[in-house]
Amino acid sequence: MRLNCPCCGPRGLEEFTYRGDATVRRPAVNATASDWVDYVYLRDNPAGWHRELWYHAAGCHAWLVVTRDTRTHEIADVTRAVDIACHDRKSAAS
Repeated sequence: MRLNCPCCGPRGLEEFTYRGDATVRRPAVNATASDWVDYVYLRDNPAGWHRELWYHAAGCHAWLVVTRDTRTHEIADVTRAVDIACHDRKSAAS
C-alpha cells in the first residue's frame, strides 16, 4: 500500500504510522466518566470506507487524514489534518 502524502508525494507505507480513527471527537472537559471511558476504550471496526489518522514519521512529519476502504485498502483521499481542522473551525464560526 502507498499513501500519496500531500507534502511529499507517493510514499511506501513503511514511512507512515497508523494512529487511529479520525472520526472520534474528544468529550468536553465537563463530560461524564462514562463519556470518557467510551472515548478512551470503545472503537468501531468498520468494514468499508473509513477516515483514519496517519503520521508521516519518516517524511515531512505531517498528520494526515486518510479515507480508506478497510476491506480492499483502496485509498480515496489523503488530506493534511491541519487543513481539515482549519476548515472545521471556519464552518463552526459561520
